[in-house]
Amino acid sequence: MQKADLVRVFVKGGIISPGDFLKTINTANELGTNYIHLGSRQDLLFPVKDKNLKTLEETFNAINTAYDTDGEEFHNIVTSYTALDVMPTTHWLASHTYHYILDTFDYLPKLKINITDPVQSLVPLFTGNINFVASSFDNYWYLYLRFSEIDAKPWCAPDLIYGYDLARMAKVIEEINPVKSGLKYPEIYEKAKSITAPNTSPLEQELDYPEATSPYYEGMNRIVGGKYWLGLYWRNNKFTISFLKALCQLCIDTNIGKISLTPWKSIIVRGIAEKDRLSWEKLLGKFGINIRHSSLELNWHLPVLDEEALDIKNYLVRALDKQDISTYGLSFSVKTKHMALFTSVAIEKAKKEQESEPDTFNIQYSKDFNPNLSEYFYYAKKVPLDTIPPLLIELSYKYYDQLEAQKSQEESGEVEKEKTQRPHRKYQCANCLTIYDEKYGDQEAEIPAGTSFMKLPSSYCCSVCESPKSAFKLIHK
Repeated sequence: MQKADLVRVFVKGGIISPGDFLKTINTANELGTNYIHLGSRQDLLFPVKDKNLKTLEETFNAINTAYDTDGEEFHNIVTSYTALDVMPTTHWLASHTYHYILDTFDYLPKLKINITDPVQSLVPLFTGNINFVASSFDNYWYLYLRFSEIDAKPWCAPDLIYGYDLARMAKVIEEINPVKSGLKYPEIYEKAKSITAPNTSPLEQELDYPEATSPYYEGMNRIVGGKYWLGLYWRNNKFTISFLKALCQLCIDTNIGKISLTPWKSIIVRGIAEKDRLSWEKLLGKFGINIRHSSLELNWHLPVLDEEALDIKNYLVRALDKQDISTYGLSFSVKTKHMALFTSVAIEKAKKEQESEPDTFNIQYSKDFNPNLSEYFYYAKKVPLDTIPPLLIELSYKYYDQLEAQKSQEESGEVEKEKTQRPHRKYQCANCLTIYDEKYGDQEAEIPAGTSFMKLPSSYCCSVCESPKSAFKLIHK
């Protein structure tokens, strides 16, 4: 089966109500499928025996949701809404901010659009053609353009764009048709700016990329106010209709208004009350849902419906697991066909000069092991599959050696100049307003001065009220 054989449902921003999700599930079931896939752009995909357009139109017109049955002419808008309460966030970004901005997109984009918070690492910043990234100023966004993978880095506009002008800018850029027009990035931006006259602010500082840390997006986790978020991952990316129906119904019964999808092909349910926790645990038990996968298993990005990539991943996970190797902080892709990379390590199927040649693979890693820097280097070329596990182990050592070298440099003062250029960040607990200042660390928790907040373990909590790490927001420097 090819991706073009699927019905693709655009879940704008990766946000869907349990009621709309339930209607989508019921329609998929009515059209002959027992499962649903999650796409890398936070969309829903399902196979059907007969693409009954009347049934599809009736369902998705009723819930004001677009769908596609003919490949990839259109694209879903990706947002980092799903990271709220799960990871630290920029101080002014909240649920309503995403909703207001998404509401201004009154058209279905043909270009890929990302709307993201740079503080989180659950949703990639630059896998879109048009990438809006939150700045430290309230509701002002960086604009990055990238229309070709040949471009090593996305191009950054010289202005910050006001949030409620993002949709107009994106639509005009699409109408300019960047690929066919032959215009360069600055020309595209200036032309779009002259047409839309957006509210802008001069770009005074470059985007400060946080250290990339592989997200752990599974299981029941506590958030501010004593509630919980639940992350659900399915190894084969086939979420059964029967389980999803029960999940949506429990959301409705316990007054949970939104379900969010991640680019890692997982579901996050936020706002689970303590009194309802047992009901959720019973649901997981009834359907035999495992929420204890290791980070080695979780942090992989694979194309939808790519059985070859899934087989390669399963082989590598088993091989690495036997070695008791740690891959904490690293994420992996298996690339057998065209796809945008957003992991720190990529295993790429090498091109053959002759069809009779055995399969070989290239191993690439991102600069500083941070995929948001959009630069990849080759670690090995044209190696057979069975030699990849030891090479990945070597690469993991390189990653940890780099972390140790950075720590040593910081302790010896060799990066004082860099520290001056990149001020220490401050994060504030949303519950008790305690501030974590990277300059001073947290002596009570034995966190040394100069420790980046993004390098704190996921188990870190507020030293005053014990709120989890996700309760902290980046405050203006």
